[in-house]
Amino acid sequence: MAPTSKTNRVTIKTVAADAGVSVAAVSKVLRDAYGVSDALRARVQASMEKLNYRPHAGARAMRGRTYTLGILLPDMRNPFFADILAGVNEALERTQYQTMIGVSRSAETIEMSLIDSMIDRQMDGLIMIGPRMPPETAEAVSTRIPTAVVGYHVPQLATLDTANNDDVAGAAQVVRHLATNGYRRITMVTLAVPTKNVVVTVQRERGYREAMKERGLAQHINIVPADQTAREVQTAVRHLLESRHRPEALFCWTDMVALHALSVAKDLGLSVPGDLAIVGYDNTIYCDLAQNSLTSVDQSGQVLGLQAARLLIERIDGRQQGDHFVVSPRLVVRGSSRPRPS
Repeated sequence: MAPTSKTNRVTIKTVAADAGVSVAAVSKVLRDAYGVSDALRARVQASMEKLNYRPHAGARAMRGRTYTLGILLPDMRNPFFADILAGVNEALERTQYQTMIGVSRSAETIEMSLIDSMIDRQMDGLIMIGPRMPPETAEAVSTRIPTAVVGYHVPQLATLDTANNDDVAGAAQVVRHLATNGYRRITMVTLAVPTKNVVVTVQRERGYREAMKERGLAQHINIVPADQTAREVQTAVRHLLESRHRPEALFCWTDMVALHALSVAKDLGLSVPGDLAIVGYDNTIYCDLAQNSLTSVDQSGQVLGLQAARLLIERIDGRQQGDHFVVSPRLVVRGSSRPRPS
């Protein structure tokens, strides 16, 4: 079968003729305009499906919207990002919006290059997840394109919206849980990034420090940074677990780090939690597997994604003031942090 030529492309006029309505009516359905009846919408959508009609992105941009949203991820390996994307998709289910994903590899230069490309392609809005850029850069981006950010603490900015977990509270819950279960030498494994209060790891480090002091464990405060690669994380954890004053518990800034810690502990012949307690953050799907049984902080990734998409569409629709949604974390206790043997 020969490919359809440009002259045979199904147009808005073709859809209108098939549905027996005006071109203006089809246009209203495409724009999700106010006042379109359910019957008219169903009639037009049936014709579009029958004719395999696809709106022309360039033409939609000329009319004001492309109904395309950009999503900027730090990487594709962290399963927590899948939870966020599931929430975004849920929020967009009954809309015309489609998403396109860019992966920055946690590099600020790549972030900016991807954002420029998304703007060049006339996307209507942008969702950034855990960006590495400073607040002034994020603010500058939000003046160019409607922006919502997940995992980025900038409640003072009015030009963009955020959806966050209370990272300080989540980290404090971990320390209190471990201390209650008899652990004193609690070490935090964090991400090696320049200190920026907007970054979730800095917020979690703050919660860890405050809770350690609250529990009278200030002398045991130990925060160990590691790059995000598996090799760097495993090297840092191995060094800790082979040291003379081995920690009694590890609080890992994300589940991916905690899973690497479990692997290193097993390789060294250590029992979890007999010799070492391990707690992660995100409560991803791998925590509940029997071989992991990983205690973790649930920060409701799907809710964060859903709220970020909601906030972005509201911003696209004209809201001017900033909206900063915060979800309360919840510690999910499993076998990796059972009470310390007496």
